[in-house]
Amino acid sequence: MILVTWSLSKHLITWLFSLTGDITQKGYEKKRTKLLAPYIIQTPGPSSSSHAPPPSSSSRYRDRRSRRTHRSGGTRDDRYRSDIHTEAVQAALAKHKEEKMALPMPTKRRSTYVQSPIETRTPPDSSSGSEDETSARRQSSLVAAPPVVSPNLQSPDSWINRSVQGSSTSSSASSTLSHGEGKPQPQCQPQPQHQAQPCVLRNEEQQTVRCQDVPAGSCCGIACVNLGLHDCVFCPATSLFAGVPVSSRVSTKIQQLLNTLKRPKRPPLSEFFTDDSEEIVEVPQPDPNTPKPEGRQIIPVKGEPLGVVSNWPPALQAALARWGATQGKSPALTALDITGKPLYTLTYGKLWSRSVKLAYTLLNKLGAKNEQVLKPGDRVALVYPNSDPGMFWVAFYGCLLAEVIPVPIEVPLSRKDAGSSQVGFLLGSCGVGLALTSEICLKGLPKTPTGEILQFKGWPRLKWVVTDSKYLTKPSKDWQPHIPTANTDPAYIEYKASKEGTVMGVAVSKVAMLTHCQALTQACNYCEGETIVNVLDFKKDMGLWHGVLTAVMNRIHTISVPYAVMKACPLSWVQRVHIHKARAALVKCRDLHWAMMAHRDQRDTSLASLRMLIVADGANPWSVSSCDAFLNVFQSHGLKPEVICPCATSPEAMTVAIRRYSAPLPARAILSMGGLSHGVIRVNTEDKNSALTVQDVGHVMPGALMCIVKPDGPPQLCKTDEIGEIVINSRAGGTMYYGLPGVTKNTFEVIPVNASGAPIGEIPFVRSGLLGFVGPGSLIFVVGKNEGLLMVSGRRHNADDLVATALAVEPVKTVYRGRIAVFSVTVFYDERIVIVAEQRPDASEEDSFQWMSRVLQAIDSIHQVGLYCLALVPANTLPKTPLGGIHISDTKQFFLEGNLHPCNILMCPHTCVTNLPKPRQKQPVGVGPASIMVGNLVAGKRIAQASGRDLGMIEDQDLVRKHQYLTEALQWRAQTDPDHVLYVLLNAKVTLTQLHKRAEKIAAALTEKGSINTGENVVLLYPPGIDLIASFYGCLYAGCVPVTVRPPHPQNLAATLPTVRMIIDVSVSACILTTQNLTRILRSKEAAATVNIKTWPTIIDTDDLPRRRPPQIYKPPTAEMIAYLDFSVSTTGMLTGVKISHAAVSALCRSIKLQCELYSSRQIAICLDPYCGLGFVLWCLASVYSGHQSILIPPFELESCLSLWLSTLSQYRIRDTFCSYSVMELCTKGLGSQTELLKARGVNLSCVRSCVVIAEERPRLALTHSFSKLFKDLGLSPRAVSTAFGSRVNLAICLQVRPFLCVSQGTTGPDPSTVYVDMKSLRHDRVRLVERGAPQSLPLMESGKILPGVRVIIVNPETRGPLGDSHLGEIWVNSPHSASGYYTIYGEESLQADHFNTKLSFGDPQTLWARTGYLGFVKRTELLDASGDRHDALFVVGSLDETLELRGLRYHPIDIETSVSRAHRSIAESAVFTWTNLLVVVSELCGSEQDALDLVPLITNVVLEEHHLIVGVVVIVDPGVIPINSRGEKQRMHLRDSFLADQLDPIYVAYNM
Repeated sequence: MILVTWSLSKHLITWLFSLTGDITQKGYEKKRTKLLAPYIIQTPGPSSSSHAPPPSSSSRYRDRRSRRTHRSGGTRDDRYRSDIHTEAVQAALAKHKEEKMALPMPTKRRSTYVQSPIETRTPPDSSSGSEDETSARRQSSLVAAPPVVSPNLQSPDSWINRSVQGSSTSSSASSTLSHGEGKPQPQCQPQPQHQAQPCVLRNEEQQTVRCQDVPAGSCCGIACVNLGLHDCVFCPATSLFAGVPVSSRVSTKIQQLLNTLKRPKRPPLSEFFTDDSEEIVEVPQPDPNTPKPEGRQIIPVKGEPLGVVSNWPPALQAALARWGATQGKSPALTALDITGKPLYTLTYGKLWSRSVKLAYTLLNKLGAKNEQVLKPGDRVALVYPNSDPGMFWVAFYGCLLAEVIPVPIEVPLSRKDAGSSQVGFLLGSCGVGLALTSEICLKGLPKTPTGEILQFKGWPRLKWVVTDSKYLTKPSKDWQPHIPTANTDPAYIEYKASKEGTVMGVAVSKVAMLTHCQALTQACNYCEGETIVNVLDFKKDMGLWHGVLTAVMNRIHTISVPYAVMKACPLSWVQRVHIHKARAALVKCRDLHWAMMAHRDQRDTSLASLRMLIVADGANPWSVSSCDAFLNVFQSHGLKPEVICPCATSPEAMTVAIRRYSAPLPARAILSMGGLSHGVIRVNTEDKNSALTVQDVGHVMPGALMCIVKPDGPPQLCKTDEIGEIVINSRAGGTMYYGLPGVTKNTFEVIPVNASGAPIGEIPFVRSGLLGFVGPGSLIFVVGKNEGLLMVSGRRHNADDLVATALAVEPVKTVYRGRIAVFSVTVFYDERIVIVAEQRPDASEEDSFQWMSRVLQAIDSIHQVGLYCLALVPANTLPKTPLGGIHISDTKQFFLEGNLHPCNILMCPHTCVTNLPKPRQKQPVGVGPASIMVGNLVAGKRIAQASGRDLGMIEDQDLVRKHQYLTEALQWRAQTDPDHVLYVLLNAKVTLTQLHKRAEKIAAALTEKGSINTGENVVLLYPPGIDLIASFYGCLYAGCVPVTVRPPHPQNLAATLPTVRMIIDVSVSACILTTQNLTRILRSKEAAATVNIKTWPTIIDTDDLPRRRPPQIYKPPTAEMIAYLDFSVSTTGMLTGVKISHAAVSALCRSIKLQCELYSSRQIAICLDPYCGLGFVLWCLASVYSGHQSILIPPFELESCLSLWLSTLSQYRIRDTFCSYSVMELCTKGLGSQTELLKARGVNLSCVRSCVVIAEERPRLALTHSFSKLFKDLGLSPRAVSTAFGSRVNLAICLQVRPFLCVSQGTTGPDPSTVYVDMKSLRHDRVRLVERGAPQSLPLMESGKILPGVRVIIVNPETRGPLGDSHLGEIWVNSPHSASGYYTIYGEESLQADHFNTKLSFGDPQTLWARTGYLGFVKRTELLDASGDRHDALFVVGSLDETLELRGLRYHPIDIETSVSRAHRSIAESAVFTWTNLLVVVSELCGSEQDALDLVPLITNVVLEEHHLIVGVVVIVDPGVIPINSRGEKQRMHLRDSFLADQLDPIYVAYNM
C-alpha cells in the first residue's frame, strides 16, 4: 500500500503541475492534499506527527525534555539576575513545543573543535529506511488529526517556518525565492482538519495577522523538486534520480533545511520587468498601530539649590592642606591585601606630606639643573594597579598641587591588550609625555630584551617616573605649593570608551570638581569623620568621585576593597562595613550578587550602621532584582530598605541623579518592551512576558537642571511619555573632550529646542548618554544607555536587555554567565544583532545548539527582533577590559575581521533581514522581437553585431589543394622542407619528416592490427607530447576519426578512469591508441575495481611499431566529412562531443594564421592542455597548416618546475605565447615572491609581445592584471596579456594578438578595451555602463578581437530576435569553422537544429547561426581597427547554463565567488551553486581550521551586501576540493553532486536560518 501510494502521489503531482503550471504554495498544498487524501491511511486519535516529520532512524539527535527547575538566586550573574525575567523567558519558550529543532545542526569535522566529545560528532547518514517508506510516513502524518491546542502554542516546525520564511514576510525573507510571496490575508480562512495549526506572523506593516501554516509533510517529497536532467547529455550506467545517484541518499541535514525553505516553482524570467535599481531596499510601510508619544512637552526639572556652607574650602587642595595640618593622624585610606585583611592605612598627614614632595619633585627634580620638564597645565598619565590605592592618591593629589593635569589609565599588561591602541589615542590627543607609576608596577610592565619598557601599540613615547617615597625629594622649608581658588582650568582628565571603542578624555575643571564634591556631600549627607567602603575602581567614575575626592573634602575614612579581593573573599566588603561601622558603601550589582553567594559563611555580620548603600550601576534596568534579592537576604542583618540608593552617572555629566537616604521607598514602573522599542512609555498590562520593570534613581543633583531630548538629530525636547536622552546643565560636570573640539561641541554645548525648533534658552547642556524619562514626583528613571542602544529597523533595543533574556534561558550549562557580548553590525542598510558568548569546555555540541536555538526563540518572542548571528567561542578568548569585563568594541572588530575563532555559530539571516528588494516579477507585456528591433532603430541604436575581417579567397588552386586537408598539408611540407623543425619539446625536437613517417607507421598499425574501417572512431589516449600529434595524423592517414582523451591519473583511477570509459562508450570507438605504460594501467587490477576492463576496445601500443607504410594515405571524398571529434566536460557537468569537419579545420587554421600572422619563420610557445577546444587546435593543427614552429610545454610539468614556462619564453625569445588561466594562476601564486630570484637567473620577458589566455569564459580581469603587474619587473609589457574566447559550437571566436609589425595604430589594431557595468542592471539582463569606481560596478574586458570570417550577433535567447548595441543577450556566431553538430548515440536532430543551424525570428531569417550558450553584449567603441572603421568590441559576461536564477534575477557564479574570495584572507577559492532555490557557497580554507567558523558570517555578510542574496548553506572544505578542469574552470555541478552525496569531507557546514 505504501509503494502504491507513493507511485500515485508522484503521478498526481506531475499531473497537477501539468494542469496548473505555476501555482502558489498555498494552492499547491491544498490540491496536493486533496488528491492524496483517499490513498493515505488515516491514523485515529491525536498525533504529534502532524507537527513535525519523524526523525530518521540514523539521527543521533533525540527529543529532549527541557523542563528544568529554576536555579536559586545565588547562582545568577550580577547585572542580569531576575526571577521575573526568567519566568517570562520560560513562558515565552513554552509557546514553542519543546522538541528538537527542525533546523539541522551544523556539521563539523572532529578536529575543528577539540573540546567537543567524540560521541557528539555527526555520523554519516546511514538510514536503512527507503525513500518510499519515509515519504509515505510523512504523508500519513500530514492527514493525521492534530491535537486540540491553543492557537498561541507553536511547534518547533512552525517556529522555524516563521523564522526562516520571515518573522516578517516583507520583501521575501528567503533570498532564494524567485518570485514574490502573496501577502498573508488579515482574516483566517476556514481550515480543513488535515492542515496544521496556523502560526501568527507579522507582515510588512508589522500588523499581527494569521496565515496558513505549511503542512508538516508537504515539504519532504522529492517528486516536486525539478532538478532538470537536461543538465547532463550523457550519464554513466548508474541510474540517476533528480540529478543524484539513487544509491547515495541526499544528506538528511540538507533535506531538513530544504523542508523549512522550500517554495513553489519559479516563473520564467522575462525581458520586461519593473526595474528596482533605483530603490534597492524594501521600505517597510508604517504600521498604524505603532505607539506614538501623546503627552505634552516636557518641562526641565530643577534640582534643589546647592547650599552654601561656610567651611567649604575654596579648592580641593585646600581641604587636603587643612586636614593634613589639623587632623594629621586621622585615617584617610585603608587598603586591603588579596585576602581581604588591612594592608596599610594612609593618614591625612602622610597623604599631604607625600603629595607635597611629589609636587616639588615633578616641578623641580625631573630634568637637569634649572631645567623644568613639567610646567603647570601639562598632562601626566597615572599608571597604578587596582591593588595599590595609596600610591594613586598621592600621585593624584601631587599632580593637583603641582597644577599639572593627571590622566588616570589602566596598567597595560601586554602589547596586545584589548583597546591598547585606543588608550594610545587618548594619550596622544591629550599630549601626554610623562607617566607616573610605582616601583612594583614598573617592574611588572612588559619589557624589551634590553630591559626597556615596551613601546605599546599606538602609544606615544613616554618617560616613566617612579613615585615611591624613597625616590621623592623633600622640598625646602620656604617652598609651598600654590593653591589657587578653583577656576575653569582643567583639574584632571577621566577616560571614557565610546560605543565604537574610541577612548576619549573628559576634562573636568577645578571648579566642576569642587562643585561636584559639594553636590555629592549635600545629596549623600556626608559628615566629617565618617567611614565609607569603596569596592569600585578608584581611578574613575563613582569610585574616584566619592572615594577619593569627596572623601578628602569631608575628611572621610575610605576603606578600599580591590577587585581581586572580591574573587577570593566575596563577603569582604560586608565584613568591612560591619567591622568599621561604615556609614556608606559604594558597590555594583555584581558585589551584591557575590555577597549573597557567600552570606551563609558569616551570620553575625551587621549592616545596621549603613546610611547609604550606593549602587553605582543602579540605573541598569536589571539591577532591580539584584537590589531586591540582596535586601531579602540581608534585611535580617540590619539592612534597612531605604538604605539602598541607586544612582545614574556618566563620564560627561558626572552624577546625574541619586536616590536620597531620606526618600520614600523606591518607585517602580512596569513598562512594555514593545513601547520602549519605539521610544514610548507604555505601562504593560497585558503580556507579562514582554514587560520591563525599572526603579527610580532618585532626584536630580543639587544645583542641576535636567531635561529629556531626542537622542538622534537636533536636541528637541521630548514629550512626557517619550524616552529620550538625559541632558544636564550644572557647574558639576565635564567641560570637554580634551583635544577633540569637534566632538566636544556636539556633547558639551547642546541647546535644547522645542517642537518648532526654537531654543528654550541660552544655557548649554551636556549629553549624559543615558536614556530615560521623568516619572511622577520628578523621579528619574533610566532604561538604558546610548552606547548599548541597538537600532534595528527603526526600533530601539537595549543590549543589556538582550543579554538578560539570553541568560534567563535555563539551564545555562553551555556558557559563562558573565562572558557574553551583544552588539550590532551594519549589513545591507540596517543594523543586525550579534550575540557572542564564551562556551564552557564541558558543553557538548548538541547542548550548545539547543541553547542557541532556545535563545533565538526567547528573543524573538520577548523582543520581537531577530538575531543575525549567535556565536560561541572557547573559554577565556574574548578580549577583556582591565577589570575583567568583555571589551565589546574589540569583540565586534574581531567578528568583522574574522578573528573571533568561534567553536559554534548559528547565522539567522532569513529571520532578521526583512528589507531585501522585492523579487522580480513577470510583467504581462506582449512585445515581440520585431517591435524590439523597430524600437532600437527609432532610438538610434544599431543592431548589436560585429564581424572579423574577410577571410579572403585563395586564388592559387595549387595552394587550395595543399591546404584543403591537413594530411595533404603535412605531406607537402614534409616533401618541400623535410628538415624544418615543427615542434620543440622539453627533451626533443621533431621535424616534418619525422612527424610524417611516424604518422605513417601508426596508420599502418591501425590497418593491420586494429582492422579499422574507414570512418570509425579511434580514441587517442596519450600524455601531452609528440605521440599524441603523430597518432592524430596517423588516424587521418588511415581514414579514421580521432578522439583525443585525457589519460587517467595513475594515483586517482577511481575518479578519472570512469570519464575515460564514458567517452570511449559514447563515441563508440573501435580502437584505443596509447602507450605501453597506459596499456598496463588500463588492464590493471586497480582499473578493474573501477570499470569493466574486459570490454575495452582493441588497444594498440604505439611505443614500438614496425617500420611500415600504409598501402595508401586516405583522402576524404568531400571536405564536409568529419575530421575529428572534440569531447569536453563543461562547467555544468555536461559531457559534449562536437563534430569538426575537414572544411572547418581548414577554415579555422586559416583564420588563426591570418589573425596571428603565422609563417614558417615564426615561433610560438604553447602551455595548454592538448585534448579539446582551441588548446588542441594550437597544439596539433595550426603548426602543420601554417608551418610555424611550436614549443610545447605540458602544464603538468609546471607542478615540478614552476618557472619552466617563463624560463622557456626567455630562453627562446618568444614573441607570442598561449596559456590557460590555470597556468597563469599557478605562476601568480607560486612565483609571486620569486621575481628577484628569476631576474637573477636571467629571466627576461621583454621579448613577449602577446600572451594570450585561451578560455571559454569571461576574461578574469583581476588575474590578468595581477600577472602583468607581478612580472613587470621581468620586462613583461602591461599590454602583452590578452584573451581569447571560444565555445563548444565554435572553438575560436575571438583571439587578440599584437601583430608582428607594430608600426602604427592602424596596423596594430586597438588594445582590448575595458568597460564598467552596473551589477544590479546585469541581474535584470540589462547593461548599464558606469564610471570606474562606481558602487556595484563590475569591470569587464573585451574578449579579444573577432577572428577573420566570423560574425557574431546578440540575440534575445527567448524571442530569438536581435538586440541593440550594449544590450545583454546570447552570443550567436556564423563562421565557416563552426562545428557540424553534437556527436550523440541517438542523433537528436532537434538539438542539432537548435544549437547549430538556428535562425533569427526577425531581421535576417536566412543566415544560419550557431548558439554559443554565452551571454554577452557588443559595444561600438571610439577606437579604430586596422581598416579605419570604429571597433566593435565583444564582451562575454558568462555562460547561460551556469547562471543562477534567484529571486527572479539572473546571477553569474563568478561574481558571487569573487566577492566571497575577498571576504577573508584564508579563503583560497570558492564556488557557488543552487539546489531547489537554496544558495550554497563552498569555500576552500587555506589557513588554520580554527578560522573555519570565522568565514561563515563574513561570507554571509558579503553576499548579502554586494548581491542582495541570503546564503542558505556555507561549506568550508580543504584546499583542492573544488574540482577544476584543464582550462582552469570550476566544475560546479560535480561539486554540487559531491555535496549532496556527502562526499566532500567538509571541515564545517553551516545551515543559515
